[in-house]
Amino acid sequence: MIAAATLKVALLQLGADASQDRARSAAEHALAEAADAGAELALLPELHLHPYFCQTHSLTSFDLAQPLPGPYSDWLSEQSARHGLVIVGSTFERREPGLFFNTAVVSDSDGRLAGVYRKQHIPDDPGYHEKYYFTPGDGELQCIQTSVGRLGVLICWDQWFPEAARILALDGADLLVYPTAIGWDDADDSAEQARQHDAWRTVQRGHAIANSLPVLACNRIGREPAGDSPGQQFWGASFVAGPQGELLASASHDRAETLLATIDRQRQQTVRRVWPFFRDRRVDRYAPILQRSAR
Repeated sequence: MIAAATLKVALLQLGADASQDRARSAAEHALAEAADAGAELALLPELHLHPYFCQTHSLTSFDLAQPLPGPYSDWLSEQSARHGLVIVGSTFERREPGLFFNTAVVSDSDGRLAGVYRKQHIPDDPGYHEKYYFTPGDGELQCIQTSVGRLGVLICWDQWFPEAARILALDGADLLVYPTAIGWDDADDSAEQARQHDAWRTVQRGHAIANSLPVLACNRIGREPAGDSPGQQFWGASFVAGPQGELLASASHDRAETLLATIDRQRQQTVRRVWPFFRDRRVDRYAPILQRSAR
């Protein structure tokens, strides 16, 4: 049972750096800033210690991967214990030779490794060649218990799939959290870019509404070249939505910042009484969703 009526969260919107030392230093500075502001939970962007290497196929990029537990989780645990923060981080995991994952790591406020989540929906699109690097996560979709509640952790491309959000809601999630790396292609005009960003934010606000849960999405910012191409322009705009999809806080498109929001923990119960989606679910009618096509 969670006693506190509110939860203060921090989304650490950061840009990439070719130097892991500088990227780690920037994250440490942001974590300290979040703790000083009274945050209890901090969320980092997807793969935040590296440039987004998935824009191209490169054998040497596999050298970035680390085992878990390992240096990354040790660092995250150290930061959690130092600041008394629950931290959701993200890393390139090497389980064994030839087996790699895009993995979220959750460190509890005492430095204990609370759990990991391995990204299950893996994109393969221009500029996002993740299937070349990552095996789809093989664990169950289930929440990670922490001192601030049960976290429903998903990663980036996962955020488009309502099934994943609903399963975590059914597992008792108090929050849905999405470390993210998403941006614009220069080939798209400004109108298309605006539609893409709006769709990204809208679908996640929809998960908040359909599940009566707060949603936290933390994106990276900045242009990251790839080979001879100008690469991706990551669009930032990290945000926190409440259990009716209301925007509690939203970050800029192009600036590193620590986005703070206060979540009212009681509103989930109130909203679920007014909008009883879980009461009215017809679980006896949903078998076709387990098929590729119901036709």
